[in-house]
Amino acid sequence: MRMLTFTIVQAWLILSGAILFEVAGTTCMRLAEGFTKPIPSVLIFVFYAISFSLNTIVIRTLGLSIVYAVWSGVGTVITSMIGFWYFKEPITTIKILSTTLIIIGILGLYWSSRING
Repeated sequence: MRMLTFTIVQAWLILSGAILFEVAGTTCMRLAEGFTKPIPSVLIFVFYAISFSLNTIVIRTLGLSIVYAVWSGVGTVITSMIGFWYFKEPITTIKILSTTLIIIGILGLYWSSRING
């Protein structure tokens, strides 16, 4: 079987797509209202399947720790922003501080992989 190979730029673009599908899937969780809305309920699984598939094909290029940290961290930050702006969830100092720590953690993992990799 032939292995897919990607340039770094291609891998980052694919990872960006994976993040967008993860955010869409997570947003559908809220829209599904406990699986009472059929379309968002189905889309949760569709979007997550696409997201995980995209992650899987770029792990060889970017590495597991980077792919997972960026995917989950950036997805969390974007999802939090959607919660604040679209769903009108309260913004608190603790939430802002926690989101900042997530971003710092992602950057730390990325920079450490650049130094050691």
